[in-house]
Amino acid sequence: MNIKIAIADDNSFLIRAVEEKLSFFDELDVKFFALNGSELIAKLEDNHNIDIVLMDIEMPVLNGIETTELVKKKYPHIKIIILTVFDNDENIFNSIKAGADGYLLKEVNAKDLHNGIMETINGGAAMNPSIALKTLKLLRNPFDIDNVVEQEDIKLTPREIQVLEQLSKGLSYSSVADNLILSIGTVRKHIENIYKKLQVHNKLEAVQKAKKNNLI
Repeated sequence: MNIKIAIADDNSFLIRAVEEKLSFFDELDVKFFALNGSELIAKLEDNHNIDIVLMDIEMPVLNGIETTELVKKKYPHIKIIILTVFDNDENIFNSIKAGADGYLLKEVNAKDLHNGIMETINGGAAMNPSIALKTLKLLRNPFDIDNVVEQEDIKLTPREIQVLEQLSKGLSYSSVADNLILSIGTVRKHIENIYKKLQVHNKLEAVQKAKKNNLI
């Protein structure tokens, strides 16, 4: 049985590295590659007789998570393994939500990549151990998932982050003003904006929420 594969990655050097790993196995047949999600969608329109896509996340035009969602809607028979250098919670969570069938890191060796592909084709989910562990953690603790989604919404300016970092050290407004060469009025204005953006009411809550969302 020949397994027809497409690779989507904006780094042609990494595409070649993946192709090389796959070349050890006769049953794995790379049909084409695309340098971004948009190109992949166009190529699938010409030929969607593909069993599995190895999908990078960080791509221009259309990233891997958006592309996964589109491919899954249009061609539900195609399996998708996210193949990326990033293993942060947000990417894992969003990839799974988009419909990815597996999630492997690019440093995966040829044998494990082959096993992951075979496992996914047979209805399993390819995941390297560290990813599987993070996924379990996300499922066990839905609060973390809320957090992941929340992280996208909170946008602090570099100056607001500096003010928060100073506050997290337990400094008074006047010390923060001195350290950052600002007036106390300006510091208060920044703090007001921070509270609004974080939807908190005091310094302690602000610092805790900022740490939870990896802002400081």
